[in-house]
Amino acid sequence: MPETVVTVQAEKPEQGSITEHITVDAALSPLTQAALSPKITAPIKHFDVQRGTRVKAGQLLATLENKDLQAAALDNKGSFTAAQAAYDTATQAQVPEDLQKAQLDLAQATANLKLNESIVTSRKQLFAEGAIPGRDLDTATAALVQAQAVYDIAKQHYDSMQRVSHKAALKTAEGQLASAEGKLRGAEAQVSYSEIRSPIDGVVTDRSLFAGETAPAGTPLITVMDTSSLIAKVHLAQSVAQRLAVGDEATITIPGREKDVPAKVSLISPALDPGSTTVEVWLRIDNKKGELKVGTPVRASIAGRSVANALKIPSAAVLTAQDNSKSVMVVGADGVSHRKPVEVGIQNDGDIQIVSGLTANDVVVTGGAYGLEDGTKIKVGAEGDDDKEKPAAGKSGDGDEK
Repeated sequence: MPETVVTVQAEKPEQGSITEHITVDAALSPLTQAALSPKITAPIKHFDVQRGTRVKAGQLLATLENKDLQAAALDNKGSFTAAQAAYDTATQAQVPEDLQKAQLDLAQATANLKLNESIVTSRKQLFAEGAIPGRDLDTATAALVQAQAVYDIAKQHYDSMQRVSHKAALKTAEGQLASAEGKLRGAEAQVSYSEIRSPIDGVVTDRSLFAGETAPAGTPLITVMDTSSLIAKVHLAQSVAQRLAVGDEATITIPGREKDVPAKVSLISPALDPGSTTVEVWLRIDNKKGELKVGTPVRASIAGRSVANALKIPSAAVLTAQDNSKSVMVVGADGVSHRKPVEVGIQNDGDIQIVSGLTANDVVVTGGAYGLEDGTKIKVGAEGDDDKEKPAAGKSGDGDEK
C-alpha cells in the first residue's frame, strides 16, 4: 500500500518589526457637552439659536417669560435702596449722635455732682461755725444725693452705649442691609434663570421645544456639544490597557470613508469599571472641519507594544490546543511533519511573533496544518496542489472511466 503524502504550504519565519494593534468597536462622542435645563418653569419667550448654530461660552440661547421676576427684582431693589439709606443714617448720624448725647449727659451729671459736693463741703464748715442753720446743710446733702443718682444713671447709660447699644445698633443696621441685599440677589438670580446661556463653545445639536411652549424645570431644553474634537470611548481588559500610555497612536475606521482617521490615546481610566471590570480608554480625534458626526459607530485600532527584530510567522500556522497551549507543525529534514510547542507574543495584520520554540531556519507549515498528525509524510507545494493531483470525480487515475 503506497504511503500517503500530504501537500502543505510552508515557509521559513520572517524577521522584522511587528507592532501590536488592539482592535475594538466604539461610537464617537463629543469632547464636552451640556444639556441645558431651566431652573424655573415658564413659557419660552423666544429662541436665539437653531440646531446647527455655533455658539460661544456665555452666549444667550433662549429667554423665558420673566416679567413677574423682573417686577420682583425691582421691588427688592427698592427695598435694598431704602435699607442702604437707613444704614447710612444709622451709622453716620443716629448711632453717633446717641453716643454723643450719652457722653454729654454724663459730663453734665459729673459737673452737677462736683458742684453739689463742693456745696455740701462748704455748708458743713459753715454749720460747724454756727453760721447757717442745720436745714441748709440737710438741703445741700439731699441735693448731693440726687446729683449722685443722676450721675450713676448717666454713667451706666454711657457705659452700656459703649459696650452694647452702639455695637448692637450698628449690627442691626448691617443685618437689615444684608437681608435686603440677599433678597435683591435672589430676585436677580431668578431673572437670570429665565435666560438660558451656553457654558461652553460648541454647536447646538438639539432644541426640543418651540417659542410659546412651556419649558418644565429640570427638563433639557437645548443641547450644546463641542465637536471640534471627538472621543471614541473603548473598554479594554486590564492586561491590555496597562500596556498603553497616553499619547499612543491609533486609527479609526469610519463607515463610508475610504481613509482611516488618525487618533491618539487621551485618557486611560485609573479605575476599573465595576460592572465589566474593564478599563475605559479615550481616543481623541481632531474634527475641526466638522466632517465626523457624534454617535457614528466606528472601529478603533490602537498601536500597542512594538518589537523591532521579531521572529514572526502567519497567524494561521499556530495551532491552539484545548489547554490553550500553542504549537506549530514544521517540515523536518526527513520530509515528515513535526509538532513543536511555541510561545507567542504580539499578533498583528495576520502575523504573530514567536517568542520561543522556533529558529529562523525552521520551515513552518503555514497552510494545511490543521488536522495534520505528527510524523505525516508531507510535500511542500502551492495552495491547491492536492486538488490537481486528485483524479476528477467519476474518472480513474489513468483517465479510464470507472
